[in-house]
Amino acid sequence: MLADEFDFYVGIDLAATKHRACVVDRTGKVIGEFAFEHSGPGLTDFIQSLDKLTGNISVDHIAIAAETPRGLVVESVLERGYLVFSINPKQLDRFRDRHTVAGAKDDRRDAFVLADSLRTDQPLFRRLARECANIIRLRELSRLEDDLTQDHNRLINQLREQLHRYFPQLLQLSGAAEDPWLWDLIEMAPVPVAARRLTRGRIERLLKQHRIRRLTADEVITALRVPALNLAPGTTEAASEHALLLLPRLRLIRQQRLHTATRMENLLDELAATDSDRDHPGLERPTDAAILRSLPGVGRVVAATLLAEASQAISERDYEALRSYAGVAPVTRQSGNKKTVMMRRGCNNRLRNAVYHWCRVATISDERSRNHYAKLRARGHSHGRALRTLADRWLNALVAMLTAHERFDSARWNVCVTPQAHKG
Repeated sequence: MLADEFDFYVGIDLAATKHRACVVDRTGKVIGEFAFEHSGPGLTDFIQSLDKLTGNISVDHIAIAAETPRGLVVESVLERGYLVFSINPKQLDRFRDRHTVAGAKDDRRDAFVLADSLRTDQPLFRRLARECANIIRLRELSRLEDDLTQDHNRLINQLREQLHRYFPQLLQLSGAAEDPWLWDLIEMAPVPVAARRLTRGRIERLLKQHRIRRLTADEVITALRVPALNLAPGTTEAASEHALLLLPRLRLIRQQRLHTATRMENLLDELAATDSDRDHPGLERPTDAAILRSLPGVGRVVAATLLAEASQAISERDYEALRSYAGVAPVTRQSGNKKTVMMRRGCNNRLRNAVYHWCRVATISDERSRNHYAKLRARGHSHGRALRTLADRWLNALVAMLTAHERFDSARWNVCVTPQAHKG
């Protein structure tokens, strides 16, 4: 639908408890402003107020603008069939300057700016699409896994710090202190005095239970019998108590990470199930998830992050959006005779990290990626810049594969295809 076909434009300034909405017609005249609660009844009131202001016009003639592409309000109006658009908050800040140069800002004004800007500059907004249930679940699990990983790393650092404080002998057995068998050993002998009394049989059973082959019982005994540090009275007891309290939390997070990884793998398998071609009944073709997982260097984490954070760009085969969201597309600044090309900072950081690790692993598992990376490094490119350039080629190849509905075939595809050769 073209911009001039919309009869009403709605701006929603989202908040924690109460949202603000503004409705303007195609001439820019404000026909209504109201607030609604962040709840089921509040959303019902919003729809009823909108219908009353617009005269129950068809949802196809109403455009709604918001700063965020997701959330309760956005997903609810999408489910009701409204056309919803999102915009970056930084762009909205620039649009706000059209209406005031004094720097004034409030929820009511932001709702109006959203509605009026969508009316005048719709091409700068991104139209949102409904997502399938599995993609929404995958996004939640993928972000949860990141949170759990951060919590795990923070607790591991605390445990390592306590061991370094009073029991550094254990760090000789596991430098990162993240091995579950080491946690059991700490519980068996939380202080050096108790560790020296452990028998060979107990240590052998512990190593066998956890299937540890890189260490022998003799090596563990030797490390445990190293003379302990001479600390102030009470220090050993306090540090050991702190370490013991960390272990249940570490075990819980480890179990949650394993369960989350299993659920993500199952969701990816469902998304990768073969799809039927609507244009050619009886003909099966690979899904987007199956194509993505066929690429060198793409594992569970990378595939889940790409599908979760760039689902709309992938479904639309939008190469330019993909490279921008992932921070691969450079930013050019030119003024007069001065021209500077820099790394893009404004992007989805989770997507940037996923693409970085994708190409890092690809340089290990794929010969052509490794050779292309070596050529870029030989030209003087930094490690990060070389991987971003490689990622640009892979994203271009991915869009071509998605457009053709074909999995990666090392005999046919060349990672060094010219960027922008396939727009999707």
